[in-house]
Amino acid sequence: MAFGFSPTQDQIDVIKMVRKFVENEIVPVRAYYDEREEFPWPVINKMAELGLLCMAGPEEISGYPWDHLTRSMAMEEMARGCGGIATTPMANLLACEPVEIAGSPEQKEWWFTGLCQRGEIGAYCVTEPNAGSDVAGISTSALKEGDHYIINGTKCFISNGSVASKYVVLATLDRSKGHRGHTFFLVNRNWEGVSVGKHEKKMGNRAADTAEVIFENVRVPASFRLGGEGEGFKIAMQAFAGSRPVIAAMGVGIGQFALDTARDYARERYQFGSPIANLQGIQFMLADMDIKIESARLLYQKAAWLLDNGISSPRSSAIAKCYSADMVQSVTSDAVQILGGYGYMRDYPLEKAMRDAKLLQIVEGTSQIQRVVIARELLNG
Repeated sequence: MAFGFSPTQDQIDVIKMVRKFVENEIVPVRAYYDEREEFPWPVINKMAELGLLCMAGPEEISGYPWDHLTRSMAMEEMARGCGGIATTPMANLLACEPVEIAGSPEQKEWWFTGLCQRGEIGAYCVTEPNAGSDVAGISTSALKEGDHYIINGTKCFISNGSVASKYVVLATLDRSKGHRGHTFFLVNRNWEGVSVGKHEKKMGNRAADTAEVIFENVRVPASFRLGGEGEGFKIAMQAFAGSRPVIAAMGVGIGQFALDTARDYARERYQFGSPIANLQGIQFMLADMDIKIESARLLYQKAAWLLDNGISSPRSSAIAKCYSADMVQSVTSDAVQILGGYGYMRDYPLEKAMRDAKLLQIVEGTSQIQRVVIARELLNG
């Protein structure tokens, strides 16, 4: 199977559509929503109308079955406009991954009809106060009782937590079994016992919703169990392998915005009688930024291409996510350095990009956890 570097016409059309949406709908309001830490419902509703909010689901129920590469390319464009606003469709995609992997036709219809046809939002409920990188350490419990499961527990740092209509929830049937007791469930926000707790105040990604989700004696029909009992951990790892190229693409988008901003400033900023772009020190910084961004872009495109060709490669997904998340920290920092005092000021969008970028080293597995995955895959051959 050959890897092509030319996007298909469909992908070109998607990129053009997303780029136009970003310029018209996201860029003019990104500072407003970041400053007020307010969820951008008007933007999200328009995103839903274009199919950018879900980007998944069976075509027969009006879903958008874009492949992993197209999804990732679309996310690069959205993150280039605003990492915070782009977090909502990113988290939506992550929540869809377990349903795509293990959902029955009935479960997919229940989940995707709401997300694709009605603009509902989903949330992936795995992280807990004492179980972040250690997914196997979750304590949210699921007790089988007749034809229902009773779920109890608290999930924290959940993207889309308070704005979601549907949750995909990882719980344990037996903590003594470790990850072998983990099972996924689909949960409706309106069911009795489901509530939202603390809304997080964040350094960056302030236009994204992050909150606790609490489950108190929530009765979940057995038909809403996703996959078999004890298959939750495996499904979670597969979901991460599918979502990590998307996170990597977000890093590329934010990094590209930072580079474009720094390049344009360097052309216009005069010091010592000429544009600072004429200084070799600045040129080397810009060149290094470009090298890193292009490398990250190729890594996420390869990881997405492998997924689209049915090749399971946790290593490639982890490499893409790890490199891109670390890259965008370096690139945004250098971009701020080139702008100097202006880059540090909140009047300019660059400091926001630097704040937004930090999340990518943490969300969906820290950069350190990615290295654990890479090393394990490498040592296991």
